[in-house]
Amino acid sequence: MEVTREPLSLTRRKNIQRGFSMLLRSRTATFGAIVLILLTLAALFAGRIAPHDPAKQSLPQRLQPPAWSSEGSPDRLLGADQLGRDILSRLVYGARISLSVGAAAVLLATTLGTTVGLVAGYYGKWMDAFLMRTVDMFLAFPFLLMALVFMATLGAGLRNIIIVLGITGWVPYARLVRGQVLSLREREFVLAAEAIGVPNARMILRHILPNVLASVIVLASLQIGTVIISESSLTFLGLGIPPAIPTWGTMLATGRDYVTRAWWLATLPGLAIVLTVLATNFIGDWLRDVLDPTLRGVL
Repeated sequence: MEVTREPLSLTRRKNIQRGFSMLLRSRTATFGAIVLILLTLAALFAGRIAPHDPAKQSLPQRLQPPAWSSEGSPDRLLGADQLGRDILSRLVYGARISLSVGAAAVLLATTLGTTVGLVAGYYGKWMDAFLMRTVDMFLAFPFLLMALVFMATLGAGLRNIIIVLGITGWVPYARLVRGQVLSLREREFVLAAEAIGVPNARMILRHILPNVLASVIVLASLQIGTVIISESSLTFLGLGIPPAIPTWGTMLATGRDYVTRAWWLATLPGLAIVLTVLATNFIGDWLRDVLDPTLRGVL
């Protein structure tokens, strides 16, 4: 009996529809999607959304509380900082920095880690031993300590912090991909491709890489939150983004001295970081459920 198969485009369409259906059924995933969409829009259109220039100072409005307070003003919805700068505007512009650093650093780490994992898992032998010992060396140092050393060497700056977070965050991807490649090498389709003489580069890119992408995407979505926290931590310590650029980490660092007098200076950027990390984790869980074949019969 001849078995008929659905066209690839129809299969992809069904998978997309199934993914959106799971998104709508999951309250946490829906919440995460809404938060990320709003943050992305705020970052893209910060110049139009922000009510004030985030760097403009107004000393008469110094430490002005949010608008809902009795001493607040509708002109400063979320209050002002110690220099009279608008908190809402700085949060909006800070979203641009946090999301761009998170996306760029994760993309760099994903590229490096996936490449190392593919090479180590497929070629094995001395190549695998050398690359895995390099991974062990990176694991021997705490992540934040290693990032601090690199930032102290390279200096503060947006480009430097992306590079540092990228080159210090590739290890989980390398270990994940290597383990999956070692398993895939024993699969029938890989053995058959090797038997007919498929070149190594084509084997890796065409037959192995597509089978590990789902796990890599899930890990990357979960790592974005970690990278945002790391960027905020480095900026909080004075080794991240320069103070002149509004970021959530800078707002936390400057607001800690006014916690008892002006709680909104540190609380509001802290809430922004928490919401962003929660949203990326919720989306990561949703992607895991959608892309993990072992869960498809359960969900």
